[in-house]
Amino acid sequence: MDYIIKALIPIIIASIVLYGMLKGVKVYECFVEGAKDGIKICIGIFPYLLAMILAVTVFRESRAMNYVIAFVTPAAKLVGFPPELVPLAIVKPLSGSGALGIFAEVLKRYGADSYTGLVASIMMGSTETIFYTITVYYGAVKIKKIRHTLWAAVMADLSGIIMATAMAKLIGF
Repeated sequence: MDYIIKALIPIIIASIVLYGMLKGVKVYECFVEGAKDGIKICIGIFPYLLAMILAVTVFRESRAMNYVIAFVTPAAKLVGFPPELVPLAIVKPLSGSGALGIFAEVLKRYGADSYTGLVASIMMGSTETIFYTITVYYGAVKIKKIRHTLWAAVMADLSGIIMATAMAKLIGF
Protein backbone atom coordinates (compact mmCIF):
# COMPACT_ATOMS: atom_id res chain seq x y z
CA MET A 1 0.00 0.00 0.00
CA ASP A 2 2.86 2.38 0.84
CA TYR A 3 4.30 1.85 -2.64
CA ILE A 4 0.99 2.79 -4.28
CA ILE A 5 0.72 5.96 -2.20
CA LYS A 6 4.25 7.02 -3.15
CA ALA A 7 3.56 6.29 -6.83
CA LEU A 8 0.25 8.17 -6.91
CA ILE A 9 1.57 11.59 -8.00
CA PRO A 10 3.78 10.22 -10.82
CA ILE A 11 0.82 8.12 -11.99
CA ILE A 12 -1.42 11.21 -12.07
CA ILE A 13 1.19 13.21 -13.97
CA ALA A 14 1.76 10.38 -16.46
CA SER A 15 -1.99 10.03 -16.94
CA ILE A 16 -2.36 13.74 -17.74
CA VAL A 17 0.54 13.63 -20.21
CA LEU A 18 -0.82 10.48 -21.87
CA TYR A 19 -4.33 11.95 -22.10
CA GLY A 20 -2.96 15.11 -23.69
CA MET A 21 -0.95 13.12 -26.18
CA LEU A 22 -4.00 11.03 -27.11
CA LYS A 23 -5.98 14.23 -27.71
CA GLY A 24 -3.25 15.57 -30.01
CA VAL A 25 -2.01 18.28 -27.66
CA LYS A 26 1.67 19.23 -27.85
CA VAL A 27 2.23 18.52 -24.16
CA TYR A 28 5.83 19.68 -23.91
CA GLU A 29 5.17 22.96 -25.71
CA CYS A 30 2.16 23.62 -23.45
CA PHE A 31 4.29 22.91 -20.40
CA VAL A 32 7.00 25.34 -21.57
CA GLU A 33 4.38 28.06 -22.26
CA GLY A 34 2.93 27.56 -18.79
CA ALA A 35 6.39 27.82 -17.25
CA LYS A 36 7.01 31.08 -19.14
CA ASP A 37 3.72 32.49 -17.86
CA GLY A 38 4.63 31.38 -14.32
CA ILE A 39 7.94 33.24 -14.46
CA LYS A 40 6.18 36.37 -15.74
CA ILE A 41 3.73 36.19 -12.83
CA CYS A 42 6.57 35.70 -10.32
CA ILE A 43 8.39 38.73 -11.67
CA GLY A 44 5.14 40.73 -11.66
CA ILE A 45 4.28 40.01 -8.00
CA PHE A 46 7.84 40.28 -6.67
CA PRO A 47 7.64 44.02 -5.83
CA TYR A 48 4.40 43.44 -3.90
CA LEU A 49 5.88 40.53 -1.97
CA LEU A 50 9.05 42.48 -1.20
CA ALA A 51 7.02 45.43 0.11
CA MET A 52 4.90 43.13 2.29
CA ILE A 53 7.92 41.28 3.70
CA LEU A 54 9.66 44.57 4.40
CA ALA A 55 6.60 45.96 6.20
CA VAL A 56 6.28 42.81 8.36
CA THR A 57 10.00 42.92 9.21
CA VAL A 58 9.85 46.60 10.16
CA PHE A 59 6.76 45.93 12.32
CA ARG A 60 8.49 43.06 14.11
CA GLU A 61 11.87 44.71 14.55
CA SER A 62 10.42 48.02 15.77
CA ARG A 63 9.00 46.21 18.80
CA ALA A 64 5.58 47.66 17.97
CA MET A 65 4.17 44.16 18.26
CA ASN A 66 5.05 44.13 21.98
CA TYR A 67 2.85 47.19 22.50
CA VAL A 68 -0.01 45.62 20.54
CA ILE A 69 0.31 42.41 22.57
CA ALA A 70 0.28 44.35 25.85
CA PHE A 71 -2.80 46.27 24.68
CA VAL A 72 -4.75 43.18 23.53
CA THR A 73 -3.87 40.76 26.37
CA PRO A 74 -6.38 42.09 28.96
CA ALA A 75 -9.24 41.77 26.48
CA ALA A 76 -8.09 38.25 25.57
CA LYS A 77 -8.13 37.19 29.22
CA LEU A 78 -11.60 38.68 29.62
CA VAL A 79 -13.12 36.54 26.84
CA GLY A 80 -11.27 33.33 27.77
CA PHE A 81 -8.71 33.43 24.97
CA PRO A 82 -5.30 32.20 26.20
CA PRO A 83 -3.08 35.29 26.48
CA GLU A 84 -0.11 33.16 25.43
CA LEU A 85 -1.67 32.97 21.96
CA VAL A 86 -1.99 36.72 21.39
CA PRO A 87 1.35 36.79 19.52
CA LEU A 88 0.12 33.94 17.29
CA ALA A 89 -3.14 35.77 16.58
CA ILE A 90 -1.20 38.90 15.61
CA VAL A 91 1.54 37.25 13.54
CA LYS A 92 -0.60 34.71 11.63
CA PRO A 93 -2.23 37.31 9.34
CA LEU A 94 1.21 38.74 8.60
CA SER A 95 3.55 35.79 8.23
CA GLY A 96 2.92 32.08 7.89
CA SER A 97 6.49 31.11 8.75
CA GLY A 98 6.52 33.47 11.75
CA ALA A 99 3.23 31.99 12.93
CA LEU A 100 4.61 28.48 12.50
CA GLY A 101 7.58 29.37 14.71
CA ILE A 102 5.30 30.76 17.43
CA PHE A 103 3.02 27.72 17.09
CA ALA A 104 5.96 25.31 17.51
CA GLU A 105 7.06 27.20 20.63
CA VAL A 106 3.52 27.06 22.08
CA LEU A 107 3.33 23.31 21.51
CA LYS A 108 6.77 22.80 23.02
CA ARG A 109 5.94 24.87 26.09
CA TYR A 110 2.30 23.88 26.75
CA GLY A 111 1.92 20.59 24.86
CA ALA A 112 -0.42 19.65 22.04
CA ASP A 113 -2.99 18.16 24.43
CA SER A 114 -3.39 21.30 26.54
CA TYR A 115 -6.15 23.87 26.12
CA THR A 116 -3.61 26.39 24.82
CA GLY A 117 -2.15 23.85 22.39
CA LEU A 118 -5.59 22.87 21.13
CA VAL A 119 -6.68 26.47 20.57
CA ALA A 120 -3.38 27.18 18.79
CA SER A 121 -3.83 24.11 16.57
CA ILE A 122 -7.37 25.08 15.61
CA MET A 123 -6.24 28.66 14.94
CA MET A 124 -3.43 27.50 12.64
CA GLY A 125 -5.92 25.50 10.60
CA SER A 126 -8.73 28.02 10.49
CA THR A 127 -6.99 31.35 9.92
CA GLU A 128 -5.07 32.70 6.96
CA THR A 129 -2.00 34.76 6.22
CA ILE A 130 -4.20 37.62 5.06
CA PHE A 131 -1.59 40.12 3.94
CA TYR A 132 0.47 37.55 2.04
CA THR A 133 -2.61 36.21 0.25
CA ILE A 134 -3.91 39.66 -0.66
CA THR A 135 -0.44 40.70 -1.83
CA VAL A 136 0.03 37.67 -4.06
CA TYR A 137 -3.43 37.52 -5.61
CA TYR A 138 -4.05 41.22 -6.10
CA GLY A 139 -0.44 41.81 -7.11
CA ALA A 140 -0.68 39.12 -9.78
CA VAL A 141 -3.61 40.87 -11.46
CA LYS A 142 -2.32 44.40 -10.77
CA ILE A 143 -5.17 45.50 -8.50
CA LYS A 144 -4.06 48.35 -6.24
CA LYS A 145 -7.31 49.13 -4.40
CA ILE A 146 -8.33 46.15 -2.29
CA ARG A 147 -11.62 47.78 -1.22
CA HIS A 148 -13.40 45.65 1.35
CA THR A 149 -11.21 42.56 1.03
CA LEU A 150 -8.95 43.42 3.97
CA TRP A 151 -11.82 44.04 6.39
CA ALA A 152 -13.62 40.88 5.28
CA ALA A 153 -10.42 38.88 5.72
CA VAL A 154 -9.77 40.36 9.18
CA MET A 155 -13.34 39.54 10.22
CA ALA A 156 -12.89 35.98 8.91
CA ASP A 157 -9.69 35.64 10.93
CA LEU A 158 -11.39 36.97 14.05
CA SER A 159 -14.18 34.46 13.49
CA GLY A 160 -11.59 31.71 13.23
CA ILE A 161 -9.98 32.79 16.50
CA ILE A 162 -13.33 33.02 18.29
CA MET A 163 -14.39 29.61 16.99
CA ALA A 164 -11.03 28.08 17.95
CA THR A 165 -11.61 29.22 21.53
CA ALA A 166 -15.22 28.08 21.53
CA MET A 167 -14.46 24.67 20.00
CA ALA A 168 -11.64 23.98 22.48
CA LYS A 169 -14.02 24.78 25.33
CA LEU A 170 -16.73 22.64 23.73
CA ILE A 171 -14.37 19.68 23.45
CA GLY A 172 -13.97 19.79 27.18
CA PHE A 173 -11.00 21.87 28.15
